Parts: sequence; structure tokens; C-alpha cells
Amino acid sequence: MAVKKIHHVGIVVQDIEVALKVYRDALGLELTKVESVPEQAVKIAFLPTGESKIELVEPTADDSGIARYLAKRGEGIHHICLEVEDIKGTLAQMAVQGMKLIDETPRLGVDGQKYAFVNPRSAHGVLIELYEKP
Repeated sequence: MAVKKIHHVGIVVQDIEVALKVYRDALGLELTKVESVPEQAVKIAFLPTGESKIELVEPTADDSGIARYLAKRGEGIHHICLEVEDIKGTLAQMAVQGMKLIDETPRLGVDGQKYAFVNPRSAHGVLIELYEKP
């Protein structure tokens, strides 16, 4: 299992436009992309920080998982995403180690990337996203 880098840190926000006042305007990070992900009922903004990114995540439906997370825990860090060489191999190794996986097989993202989530109960309260570039 080779973790290449922290790909991004996901931050749940009530309103991306309001959050951009901090990350883009005050910190001077460049907003490179905003996209909707209908199957997850979210809007996402990407702000590169060196080799990694900050990902702002806003719910677009009141009954989505992100909306429920926001209602329960409020705004803040939601997950850390680690870029890996081989996501299937990494998931298999984590399962052998007794880790609880949210996704036993990777999902396919809009840009062809593969991603999967590890249950935070197995990672000391941190939701880990694994990511493999296409």
C-alpha cells in the first residue's frame, strides 16, 4: 500500500460563497473549479494548496448525507483524502487489517478517478477517503 500524498482535505460548509471569503479572499487561495455532484447531492469547490487541495463541500439537498452531517456536527473538516497507487489493493489490505470500509469496492468519479471511504470508527474518528488517479 503506497500513499502518495494528501490529495485534499474536505470541509463541509453551509454556503460555498460565504466560505470563499475565508479561503479565497482572506487566504488568497485560487478557486480553480466548482462542480455539482448530483448523486451525492453536493456542490464542491476546489482550491489548490501546493500539491494538495482544500475541497469545500456544500449540501444541495436537505436529506443528503452531507446535510445530515452539517446539521449534526456543523461546519468543519469532514474528511482527509489520501492519494494511493492502487486503491483496490489498499482496500484489500485495510480489510485484512480489520478496518471497517464504507466502500469495499471503489466508486468512479466524474473525471474517471476511483475513490472509496473508510469508516471513521476504524480511523480514530477520521473519515478517510482513498483516491486513485485515472
